[in-house]
Amino acid sequence: MRRMDSRKYFIAATAIAAIATGGWLSWQLMQTPQALLAATLLPAPAELAEFSLTDQHGTEFSRDSFKGHWNLVFFGFTHCPDICPLTLQVLADARRQMQEKGLDVLPRIVLVSVDPERDSPEVLGRYVSHFGDGTVGLTGEMEQLRSLTTKLGIYFEKSGIDGDNYTVDHSAVIIVIDPDGKFSALFSAPHEAGNIAHDASLFMSRF
Repeated sequence: MRRMDSRKYFIAATAIAAIATGGWLSWQLMQTPQALLAATLLPAPAELAEFSLTDQHGTEFSRDSFKGHWNLVFFGFTHCPDICPLTLQVLADARRQMQEKGLDVLPRIVLVSVDPERDSPEVLGRYVSHFGDGTVGLTGEMEQLRSLTTKLGIYFEKSGIDGDNYTVDHSAVIIVIDPDGKFSALFSAPHEAGNIAHDASLFMSRF
């Protein structure tokens, strides 16, 4: 009789342990964040170098101007024939998808011109207006631009120079700057609006 009781106790204890383990695993899975589809998160957000650029309204834009917003930052220029307008449209579509999902806080799209000779605030203003309200265009002195891009690892250089007829080779990554004004993630090309909307929603919700 005692042997049967011991066996029952063992079976009951095993069942309880299995239930407890299953519950713990379920809880762990619920706590595990969804996987990012395209973004690369930095192990620790990086401070930006000091810089001073000008937005499309002629207002100074500094390192502190990034604070208080999630920023999706792309480096390009208004004479760019394809990559720049396509990338900005992808960002606009990603932002729209996030809005349609009911997100209260949306990321700000920022275009930093790597062609400050031709991209005046007025030129940038007309250009970024095609990609949604609140899109920011930045331009300024080359020294200030280099201060920002060097810290972020952004490459750009003139090519095919023939007077004013030239292009600018540049990195195609999208930089994520968090509300503390720090470089916290990036999206490498090729870019897809759904992936950006998915990943941006995730890391914005964890901040």
